[in-house]
Amino acid sequence: MFDLSKKQNQYITIVFLAIIWGSSFILMKKGLISFTPTEITYYRIFLVFILLFPFSLKGIDSISLKKWGVLTLSGIVGSAVPYFLFIKAQTKIDSSLSGILNSITPLFTLGFAFFIFKERFKLKAVFGIIIGLLGASGLIFFSSKGKDFSTFSIYAGLPIIGSACYALNLNLIKIYLSEINSLKITAWSFLFIGPIAGFLLFNSTDFLNHLFHHEKGWESFIYINILGLVGTALAVWVFNLLIKHTSSLFASSVTYLIPIVAILWGVVDGEIFNLTKIIFTLIILCSVYLTNKT
Repeated sequence: MFDLSKKQNQYITIVFLAIIWGSSFILMKKGLISFTPTEITYYRIFLVFILLFPFSLKGIDSISLKKWGVLTLSGIVGSAVPYFLFIKAQTKIDSSLSGILNSITPLFTLGFAFFIFKERFKLKAVFGIIIGLLGASGLIFFSSKGKDFSTFSIYAGLPIIGSACYALNLNLIKIYLSEINSLKITAWSFLFIGPIAGFLLFNSTDFLNHLFHHEKGWESFIYINILGLVGTALAVWVFNLLIKHTSSLFASSVTYLIPIVAILWGVVDGEIFNLTKIIFTLIILCSVYLTNKT
């Protein structure tokens, strides 16, 4: 049995999640060859719902109406909205940049914990947040060289909003759902949004047409299945498990490593990663370290 109460196992889990989620950005990029961001988002949610539905049946009558509200909100804020924002962003920005911007999640985690949930932190943590946001702003600005900055900055801002959604969800799970089994949290959070996503996928998009008639439809389909099965169902369950055994801030520190994996995949796929991007990436990671440390 893999004991997550042991510190070394917690760090192994962080690395495992970083490899999975760091690879998600290149999988999104490959999926976008044949499908739209909306189609991939709907399919990803529907696939996880189908996969985890059997696990959602036992104990379903024991959850209070308030808990159902939090679980549904968790599914929307922690999955549906950020899934769309990240993949929509990648129609205009590199997958590696999207992965880097995801690294500011711990900054938002602390911000929500402080301002909404009234947890106390040291002043250094506030400086960490400010430095991180400055680093993200610099990265967006210098990455837009040779492109329409107004359009580019809007799309580069989408992963930042997505990171804020992930951070809010971290706090929701830690504070309101800590007594619920991790697999149940994952399954139940998709219970309401899953059927809706499936209905919209097959009734309001050209998903099947793209699958059967696009020259790379089946290839992209394989990528988004890996994204849904491994990058969502498995990873979200493991992540919720990690949150229950540690803190929301420690769990969010997985974003230290996600940019490294995303950058490596981006370079392999021909994306350019220059010295300027390295500098601002290090600024962001240093701010995350400062925030986590305090």
